[in-house]
Amino acid sequence: MAEGLITPEVKVGLGASRNVAGSGTAAAAPQRSPEPHVERAVSRGVNWLLSAQSQQGYWWGELEADTTLESDYLLYLHVLGQAQSPKAAKLAKYIRDRQLPDGGWNIFYGGPSELNATVKAWVGLRLAGDAATAPHLERAKRKIHELGGLEATNSYVRFYLAMLGGIDRSMVPAIPPELLLLPSWLPVNLYEMSSWTRAIVVPLAIVYANNPGWRFPEGLTVDELFKKPGAKAPSLLWDRRIISWKNVFLALDRMAKLYERSPWKPLRKIALKRAQRWMYDRLERSEGLGTILPAMMNSIFALLSEGREANDPLLMREIDYLARYEIEGKGTVRVQPCISPLWDTAIAMVSLEEAGVDPAHPSLLAAARWLVDNQILGPGDWQVKNRKGQPGGWAFEFRNDHYPDVDDTAFVLMALARVADPDGARLLGSIRSGLAWLVSMQNSDGGWGAFDHENNQKLLNYIPFADHNAMLDPSTADVTARALECLGQVGWPTTHPVLQRAHAFLRRDQTAEGSWFGRWGVNYVYGTSGVLRAMEAAGLASTPEAKRGMEWLRSVQNADGGFGESIFSYADPSCKGKGKSTASQTAWGLIGLLAAGDENDPAAVRAADWLVSHQNEDGSWDENEFTGTGFPCVFYLKYHLYRISFPVYALARYDNLRKGRRKSASIQVPATELQASNGRRG
Repeated sequence: MAEGLITPEVKVGLGASRNVAGSGTAAAAPQRSPEPHVERAVSRGVNWLLSAQSQQGYWWGELEADTTLESDYLLYLHVLGQAQSPKAAKLAKYIRDRQLPDGGWNIFYGGPSELNATVKAWVGLRLAGDAATAPHLERAKRKIHELGGLEATNSYVRFYLAMLGGIDRSMVPAIPPELLLLPSWLPVNLYEMSSWTRAIVVPLAIVYANNPGWRFPEGLTVDELFKKPGAKAPSLLWDRRIISWKNVFLALDRMAKLYERSPWKPLRKIALKRAQRWMYDRLERSEGLGTILPAMMNSIFALLSEGREANDPLLMREIDYLARYEIEGKGTVRVQPCISPLWDTAIAMVSLEEAGVDPAHPSLLAAARWLVDNQILGPGDWQVKNRKGQPGGWAFEFRNDHYPDVDDTAFVLMALARVADPDGARLLGSIRSGLAWLVSMQNSDGGWGAFDHENNQKLLNYIPFADHNAMLDPSTADVTARALECLGQVGWPTTHPVLQRAHAFLRRDQTAEGSWFGRWGVNYVYGTSGVLRAMEAAGLASTPEAKRGMEWLRSVQNADGGFGESIFSYADPSCKGKGKSTASQTAWGLIGLLAAGDENDPAAVRAADWLVSHQNEDGSWDENEFTGTGFPCVFYLKYHLYRISFPVYALARYDNLRKGRRKSASIQVPATELQASNGRRG
């Protein structure tokens, strides 16, 4: 486990007494005004956060996901020749411990069995040595058949199985490296795909071309997982309509497979070299390709497929980066999908600042300097479609210089703008360049995506390998809200064209009942809270759409005063705003309600009371639920610091409003000043 990661085990090691997750939350207190207790709750939360800061100045909480990560890791260890290692045994135990009573595995806490997760778990456990006839795998096989069989899995599951000879390559969409030769003027090219899709697909294209001939162990087959032997994958079946984008891309897929079988591939050598160069370039100035587990793992597969030996320096470095995502438990190993120190640090700082920690406090200064040191001032993929912007953003992870993102950058800027650093000139310069990058990433529709500019070519969703539901990175309400909030915090007026375009986007994106969709957090509670907070910061809290958003929040508040929303809301609109109250979602609900500036709103009082009464003695809150989103309907996340940072912020803000204290950014960078600065730099 890397130094600095805050996990439940580490937190106990700090000497704090806490309720173990799963042992039950604190009993809800009777309904009452929380005012006498809020200040104490904020103080305890602040102490928890300060004690969790690393010596280097950052915060870093565990990022948890489902068992598909551990299952894929077992397949990865098999390719490395380590499937029977002690580490593999610990991964297998972690997977077995999370099997559901019906035989399957889910993709979020409390969720139902899911096909892809269950197939991956079955394969991973078989690679670890479990017998196919073992009762737990027999139950898993029955559940796989019930859910549609192996043939109904997504393309990436099938790609890994084909890579190891488990199924025929005809069941897998073609991913040839010739994709990288498509010119930028075509509506389908590499940079019309989202950043994470590029990072996943390019190394897979190298593996696809090299076809390394890896195989499952003797006696391991996956044939029994098919519901109907010989069935084709539904995603590769022709659309009933003769003319459709799906059929166009399926026809192209057939042509690519014919080309693959041909002994004459005139473009293969140059395409493969371009794919390799693309990957090698992005392995530099980063701690793993895209610093997300699938891309990092695929890059290692690509390097191995080129015939690199185990002692190859580049291969060893990438294997070491991926190993840092492992976390040792009690007889188990679990794996993080990525790491979030920049994100965790920015949120913790803003929470502490709202809670009244001195702007010159050593903890805030250390964090600010660490953030400034990690600002990205070099080139990245975002420049392909944003030719006017200059570097200045921040990434999500420790080092991922090719992929700064808008959400992190906006949160970091809000954190830095409240710090009183004696080295003010460096801090102000960092903020100015960050703001300039942020503004340059605004899309023509007025909104912002996460990592890319104008990444909204919807027809790419019909590509056969687009079934991970994240082919694009278009403008979303939650990221747009973060950028709008940031600009409002540093003094940009509502009348500025950048803010007006953002406001117009949010008006258009509001749902009929008044909520906003949450792309990166669960779900409408997250999206609506973020938009309302942004509108307050930008001077738009009294607009009709803001009032409708607040009314929607009040309408979905739980009877116990908290807020909660199930992940089911991504697939079922009737679940919007409905779910068990959680600490992070209650904090989001309270933050949204407070955007009206009415701290005496009974709904806000009840939400604050819920947070106060559910706090543990050590200043933390318990939360089992996943309230973060990777890819809607496909992949979800649990940020282990969300349950602390957001409640501290929400209660501190509530307390400040009740006492007439208005917290604002101490560093203001008006639009005119930024434009003048950019003019001088240009």
